[in-house]
Amino acid sequence: MSKQRIYLFDTTLRDGQQTPGIDFSVEDKIAIARLLDDFGIDYVEGGYPGANPTDDAFFDRKRTKDARFVAFGMTKRAGVSASNDPGLAALIRSSSDAICFVAKSWDYHVKVALGCTNEENLESVRASVEAAVKAGKEAMVDCEHFFDGFKANPEYAIACARTALEAGARWVVLCDTNGGTLPSEIKTIVGQVIASGIPGENLGIHAHDDTGQAVANSLAAIEAGVCQVQGTLNGIGERCGNANLISIIPTLALKPAFADRFETGISSGQLAGISRLSRAFDELLNRAPEAQAPYVGTSAFATKAGIHASAIAKEPKTYEHVPPETVGNRRKVMVSDQGGKANFIAELKRRGIDVPREDTLLDSLISVVKEREATGYAYEGADASFELLARRMLHTVPDFFDVISFRCIVERRFDANGNIKTVSEAIVKVSVDGDERMSVAEGHGPVNALDLALRKDLGRYQNELNDLELADYKVRILNGGTEAITRVLIESRDSTGARWWTVGVSDNIIDASFQALMDSVIYKLMKNRELAGLVAAE
Repeated sequence: MSKQRIYLFDTTLRDGQQTPGIDFSVEDKIAIARLLDDFGIDYVEGGYPGANPTDDAFFDRKRTKDARFVAFGMTKRAGVSASNDPGLAALIRSSSDAICFVAKSWDYHVKVALGCTNEENLESVRASVEAAVKAGKEAMVDCEHFFDGFKANPEYAIACARTALEAGARWVVLCDTNGGTLPSEIKTIVGQVIASGIPGENLGIHAHDDTGQAVANSLAAIEAGVCQVQGTLNGIGERCGNANLISIIPTLALKPAFADRFETGISSGQLAGISRLSRAFDELLNRAPEAQAPYVGTSAFATKAGIHASAIAKEPKTYEHVPPETVGNRRKVMVSDQGGKANFIAELKRRGIDVPREDTLLDSLISVVKEREATGYAYEGADASFELLARRMLHTVPDFFDVISFRCIVERRFDANGNIKTVSEAIVKVSVDGDERMSVAEGHGPVNALDLALRKDLGRYQNELNDLELADYKVRILNGGTEAITRVLIESRDSTGARWWTVGVSDNIIDASFQALMDSVIYKLMKNRELAGLVAAE
């Protein structure tokens, strides 16, 4: 039996741009469109030409190679002909393959927001779609507030959808604009729309996540018969976000309830790149990826409890709903004070460290980890520091350099204009190959100053650290009072795309930060040598 094709429509560059704190430049949009196009998305909605200079510049040429390039905008205004509406003209002039019109389908909004009659709204939908089709564009209509409109006046909501279809729209998209509809309601209403004579082959779903059910609502609509699903990368969007395509796509591809009935056009090879796509997008946004994101998060296939790790070592399916490699992720057995030998053996083996179960070194390592975690360390979230600890106990970490001392000064002073300025200055003295070196640096805060000073002059190792960056910095106070213990977690990255976490703990936040910084630098130097060894071996 042939499978029903589900078309993937990404609105990251339009609806996603409404996320608070996100403002894409033209260069950002070009880069994201390329990511989506390369991954295999069917439709890439780029924005609203005519609304702002950024979108005007973005739509001056086609920005996708294979995906349909979509412009978004309103239907023509009531009382103005299609040929005289400037907004519609901007959409038609744009270098898009398709136009997605947003149209009111709730009669309450027609009256309050548009201030026109129901019939005038239908005429605006009809005329706009016809103008787009005449211009050679693929037309689609987002029926805004469709589910709320259907509950209030089902006849009019369906009339809006039918008008769009009869005017020549390829897609009529049912929108849960307020994000308050439940999956059972979605499924029932979509079924009624199809029963009214509007084919599922022409229907799409656009869900918002205000009840945390945008993915569930999208899947419910697909089960009911829609054939296009709209969403964004990592679920970004206004308010609580949009349906997350990064969760929807693997579910459609890997879960038999969907995979046996539907196909998306995403190959297994492309699907294996979805973790990379998700993380590349977060990288572009300059934010840390969500560790617990379904399918693609670094914790998505992580196991902490010892009995779970023991079972996974025998058969991964015991605690994994899909193989992690199918989505480009990896299995991670975490080490902590809750973990048993199986966790430690699995994690060490993954890092190329073979320690027999009966080796006393393993018992010693477990004991040290549990003792240190009792004082505040958290190795489950600091993989690089754990590996360094294990290798130090095995005496396999080279002595790259020694830190003799460090000092950090925070000074509030007046600049030449009499304005108050706070300056952080760090001094770090190191020994490299027996040669003492002292470096001074100013930074945006004491930790940044320490980082700059530490890496300013490390002799023959200096050039290896040019691509090392701090991606994230987290501080947690572990107990109260003025003598509180502080835990610092630092995420680092380099030009290879590798990311790693290191940890430091102290009753002094600067000391804790410096511990984590040191581990990050040493881990980077150690991995460089491992990589060089692999290249030489090849």
